[in-house]
Amino acid sequence: MVLSRRQLNRTLLDRQMLLAPRQPRSIPDVIDALAGLQAQQARPPFAGLWTRIANFRRQDLCELLARREVVRATAMRGTLHLLTMRQYPGFRKALQPALSAGMHAILRDRAANLDLDRLTAEAVKVFKQQPCTFAELRPRMSAAFPDLDDERALGFAVRMHLPLITVPDSANTWSFTGDSPFELAPASDAASDIVLAYLRAFGPATIADFQSWSALKNGKELFAAIPNLVRYRDEKKRELFDAPDAAPLPDPETEAHPRFVAAFDNLVLSHVDRSRIIAEEHRPKVVTKNLLVLPTFLVDGFVAGTWQTSIVKKQAILTATPFEKITKKVQKQLLPEAEELVRFLEPEAAGYAVDIRLEPA
Repeated sequence: MVLSRRQLNRTLLDRQMLLAPRQPRSIPDVIDALAGLQAQQARPPFAGLWTRIANFRRQDLCELLARREVVRATAMRGTLHLLTMRQYPGFRKALQPALSAGMHAILRDRAANLDLDRLTAEAVKVFKQQPCTFAELRPRMSAAFPDLDDERALGFAVRMHLPLITVPDSANTWSFTGDSPFELAPASDAASDIVLAYLRAFGPATIADFQSWSALKNGKELFAAIPNLVRYRDEKKRELFDAPDAAPLPDPETEAHPRFVAAFDNLVLSHVDRSRIIAEEHRPKVVTKNLLVLPTFLVDGFVAGTWQTSIVKKQAILTATPFEKITKKVQKQLLPEAEELVRFLEPEAAGYAVDIRLEPA
């Protein structure tokens, strides 16, 4: 069966909970279904869940983080993600080869003399005493390894080889500060198949897509080990795989209402060929040279522009700028959601405004 770009688009939206109206699902179930939410910055995952879950409340996620039912930890591509504790241990174990390879690729010769077993053992002693930031950890690692005059390399190696989670701060609106301390993840025997989790969230997809999302290099071997994967082709004759128990493919003609998507959302990052969600010519407008991933909005299921919030004289303003001219009908459809979103993201503001522009800046 050959899948069109529109079929792949509607399937991705459906699995990422952006096709049907918001549903009152539990936060952990949604995070698992999405295979995690990228959390390089503290606030975007809250917006990512707000746009997917009916009646989502910020404090509900904060409470799950406080109880460590949901954790913020280094995961896919060596970036911080929100994952549930029932999914994180299995993901972390599967991702370790990619995290190790990423460390060596970045440190190169700086990692040549690292005794990783001894290094991680020393770091465990520190974290068992109390949580700490990496600014606090690095000098302690340097003191333990006086022959290695590179405390940043030591800290980075620890980050990529220990299952550490960020400690939430109950006094912070979005649970985390810019320099939150880390602690060892709670012990868990939970198992999760990272390939099937990826396909349920982003499939049908190629092996290369999975490798791009995870940074693992052994995708062919991992896929071969799973029986009964469903196979398709795309319009370029590339082989696509899907989980045997994945959700059915939706009708490609299903209407996709305009939606707002958070910054760093894996919706726009999880395939090599991202044309199922964003036109190639628009990609550089979303992923910047310094690796920021801007928040976007969707029109007819595809990324149509970016948005941002700002505070001007205590008034919160959401500004949405399209890549190409949009109609007043689309502007009208986006308006009520934008008004709710800016109120959610800026709860301390004294007033609110929305500026949805009809033409590119």
